[in-house]
Amino acid sequence: MTETKTKPAVTIRDLESFDDLKQVEAVEREVWGLEDQDVTPLTLAVATKEAGSIWLGAFDGSQLVGFAFGFLGHEHGRLIVHSHMLAVRGPYQNFDLGYKLKVAQRERTLAMRFDNLPISEMTWTFDPLQSKNAHLNFAKLGVISEAYKVDFYGPETSSVLHRNRTDRLWVKWPLTSRRVKDRLQGKSNRAEMLDTLRTLVPLIRFNGDGKPVRGDLPAAVQRQRIAIEIPGDIGAVEQKDPDLAGKWRLETRWAFSEAVNAGFFVAEFCRAVRGQQGPGVYLLEKGRAEEYVPELARAQENPR
Repeated sequence: MTETKTKPAVTIRDLESFDDLKQVEAVEREVWGLEDQDVTPLTLAVATKEAGSIWLGAFDGSQLVGFAFGFLGHEHGRLIVHSHMLAVRGPYQNFDLGYKLKVAQRERTLAMRFDNLPISEMTWTFDPLQSKNAHLNFAKLGVISEAYKVDFYGPETSSVLHRNRTDRLWVKWPLTSRRVKDRLQGKSNRAEMLDTLRTLVPLIRFNGDGKPVRGDLPAAVQRQRIAIEIPGDIGAVEQKDPDLAGKWRLETRWAFSEAVNAGFFVAEFCRAVRGQQGPGVYLLEKGRAEEYVPELARAQENPR
């Protein structure tokens, strides 16, 4: 008989006290396996909280089981909030807490005012080989990405999750856009995505034994759309065959970098396109992201 997991009664709220912030270190160490040099100093957490940064926690009773940290930034002449960290403890990772923390960050950001003007955009980074995070970011939250960052945190950190380089997609979240509102209401475009992907030969695709294979770059950049496949579970690949995981990093790095340099941006992600264990696929569009998400253009016309 299969045992049913009981959904915990988790509360999302601001980290308010010194004791709240003190629990962050334990979550960082557990989720990312960090050593001392990479853990956020408690003094920095306290100072950034007092200076107005967004510290949110997911609490099971008095225990912190997840958190999100965002701070004010400045991009293209306007204020943004950059969401630097989000972590959820292992036993709580299948209860949508990452999504709920992001939604709470959005609410806090939209409540901010500077010269009586709201902040309408958030940014963050994530590892493009992480299929679950890609699904959360693109399919459920509605981000877009115009930038691929090679070794964003250096070749590696003390985290076991950062042994396969630290390349990142820098994503934008246009908080009040129709696209984001639709995603937050659960409106899916998966069917349309699958139709589109059937007509595309991926720039990086799986061959028969799970290795990445390059497509024809000159032909790809002449089209309006480019597809890039990634493993459904890069963590399992890293454990079983680190060399193969490294190959996936280098090949997708090449594909994203070449596509962005040729005028494409990352618009969508669709997971498990060939059965439950199939690869995930990014869809990149040629042109300016502002043409795809008009609210981005309006934000740039009215900088802070």
